[in-house]
Amino acid sequence: MSLAPKVSIAQFHYTDLGAAWRLSTVLMETIPFGVGPLLFCCIGTDRSTGDALGPLTGSLLEALPSFPYEVIGTLDKPLHALNLRERLDDLYGRYEEPYIVAIDACLGHVDNIGKIILQDGPLLPGKAVKKELPPVGDLAIKGVVNVAGFMEFSVLQNTRLHLTYEMSRLLVRAISLAWHRHHIKIVENRHDDCNDYDTRDQISDPDLREANHI
Repeated sequence: MSLAPKVSIAQFHYTDLGAAWRLSTVLMETIPFGVGPLLFCCIGTDRSTGDALGPLTGSLLEALPSFPYEVIGTLDKPLHALNLRERLDDLYGRYEEPYIVAIDACLGHVDNIGKIILQDGPLLPGKAVKKELPPVGDLAIKGVVNVAGFMEFSVLQNTRLHLTYEMSRLLVRAISLAWHRHHIKIVENRHDDCNDYDTRDQISDPDLREANHI
């Protein structure tokens, strides 16, 4: 669980029209798909509804047909404070200079609840609950699940699961869209939401169509 960043490269509310497509555009332009090892570290625990955004996202990513990248952190095998250092050491022992996308829930201002925030640079897990943990990743993706400032553990425990689940679904759709758009090199107008939807509906890749229905 992190704090919302002060500076971000992009942010979208999960209910925004066309959020998955627009988020996928930013991800496609930021993540080096096809260049060196690429890993997705989904941080959090299934023991807290607010902190389950990472594991939910990881499990949904793992369930995607043919998703080619390693996912660390799922509901079955969460990546959390107790095993974070050990599992990071394992990753850096197995991969040379991997690019890591780090995903975590965070607390923030009440007006930002439901927003997904992208930040260039590592994610700093545990800050919201005063834990000192190693920084993770090259790109931080944070989902604001509740308000910061008081009784953080209680706030996390009382966050609606519906919110974290819907935000994780959006993240997985966006990541899958970015991967497929990179793979098939779609060229289109990225600034017109209506045109984006028309073009997306014409894509024939079955995995991409499935991602749209997560």
